[in-house]
Amino acid sequence: MTDTSISTAPSAAADLLPTSIPALVFAAARRHAGHCALVDGEVRIDYAELPERVLAVSRALLAEGIQPGDRVAVWGPNRYDWILAALGVHCAGATLVPINTRMKGSEAADILQRSGTRLLFCVGQFLGVDYPAMLEAHRPASLERVVVLPCEESSACGDLDWADFLARGATVDLDEAMARALTVRPDDLSDLLFTSGTTGKPKGVMSGHGQNLRAFAEYVKVIGLRPGDRYLIVNPFFHAFGYKAGWLTCLLAGATILPHPVFDAEAVFQRIERDRITVLPGPPTLYLSMLAHPRLAESDLSSLRIAVTGAATIPPVLVERMRRELGFEVVTTAYGLTECGGLATICDPADDAETVATTCGRAIPGTEVRVVDSDNRPLPPGEAGEVCLRGFHVMQGYFENPQATAETIDAEGWLHTGDVGTLDERGYLRITDRLKDMFIVGGFNCYPAEIEAGLIEHPAIAQVAVIGVPDERMGEVGCACVVLRPGQQLDEPGLIAWSRERMANYKVPRLVRFFDALPVNASNKVVKGELRGAVRG
Repeated sequence: MTDTSISTAPSAAADLLPTSIPALVFAAARRHAGHCALVDGEVRIDYAELPERVLAVSRALLAEGIQPGDRVAVWGPNRYDWILAALGVHCAGATLVPINTRMKGSEAADILQRSGTRLLFCVGQFLGVDYPAMLEAHRPASLERVVVLPCEESSACGDLDWADFLARGATVDLDEAMARALTVRPDDLSDLLFTSGTTGKPKGVMSGHGQNLRAFAEYVKVIGLRPGDRYLIVNPFFHAFGYKAGWLTCLLAGATILPHPVFDAEAVFQRIERDRITVLPGPPTLYLSMLAHPRLAESDLSSLRIAVTGAATIPPVLVERMRRELGFEVVTTAYGLTECGGLATICDPADDAETVATTCGRAIPGTEVRVVDSDNRPLPPGEAGEVCLRGFHVMQGYFENPQATAETIDAEGWLHTGDVGTLDERGYLRITDRLKDMFIVGGFNCYPAEIEAGLIEHPAIAQVAVIGVPDERMGEVGCACVVLRPGQQLDEPGLIAWSRERMANYKVPRLVRFFDALPVNASNKVVKGELRGAVRG
């Protein structure tokens, strides 16, 4: 059978890349000395001083006994010290485990335990939540140290604050830390990003240093990021969009990183004007909120140059409005998933608005994309099937889960994404549906099985199925379809309030519908298509 996969030849630029993220830090310091690497409030860090700041973290990690391959987690909002901590982890030869700030203590503890994380960098208080205190009751025995990052309000929990932690690094010679950093190889694990699947249990996706650098060097080239660009990173650092397509990309290009912890249209307008932001990627909801803001007409957005979006289907008129009303010269869309490092395809910024809005672009150089039927046979252009990816960017596997890895990556090395799409004659990918039940709320992946597992713990619920339904602002939101236990009572506000106490807010259903029974097929599996029809009808 003819293979109809679409591949792109490797880029020559890939041969000139640093071999690891530590090597990137040192190379960027040489190439971009005199340019600002990181701006966060009063903090200004030049590229030339970045290695010293990063190695201070590495020295402290070595003093704590962190060895190559150990897992070290970061749990906090977008801040300068998140990046210093992460790069310090990389330079210590350890593996970074980002933790979602929306998670509750029990959810974070589950990831910390299953990853075998030895040390956690954790914000003290953020948005009124004491993170170390939230974790304390669930803290796994394998977590040896909690280092509390600086914040306006300190936490009563935690083992060390940031300053005391860094002070311990004085016992380790700088040359020792540098030597450790230089031992990191391209195939060494750089990070474990946890993502859920149809089983509902988050899985750790293993990515290597070389994979990340090669993929996002291509991203830099396509979007035209350059030294001196000022990149406002609203996308959270615990996600590949904020981490790899965010601050790691800035280091590759010599751009300035400006972290932003919480999206608020008013605050973003102010930062664009004050900080002369040139690059502002984000999900479609970010741009829709900006376009609907009453200050749009009076705001100075003239510095904006680059926008990158994705995570949901967008109408061509949005692309046109982003160019016309927000002033972006470059508007492009991309597709990726954690299992391929976050980037698989991207549109050429020169593409027309229709192409940018309705496709995800072509495969990045050195990778392949194809669409297959239920028997894993390649389909011709225009026919819908499961999207599969192959190439250097595909994960090394799920952490300590060979069965799930084998179910996701086939014997020929193709990553089965669970997304349904088509390829056109040009090799442009269009995502049309999902094989899995995943839906996306404001750019965050939501997995019904995981949410259902949480909701079924409610004492009044006998059965529950969660589906995604369209929402004008968020793209999609969750709807919980509930069957109550005999004699029990529960209303929509009550279940939503109960859920907010127990799960990250993007997972919380925004709608609840009650049924006498859920529709099932001959195998007694819930027919979610019928539920969607009933809810929308």
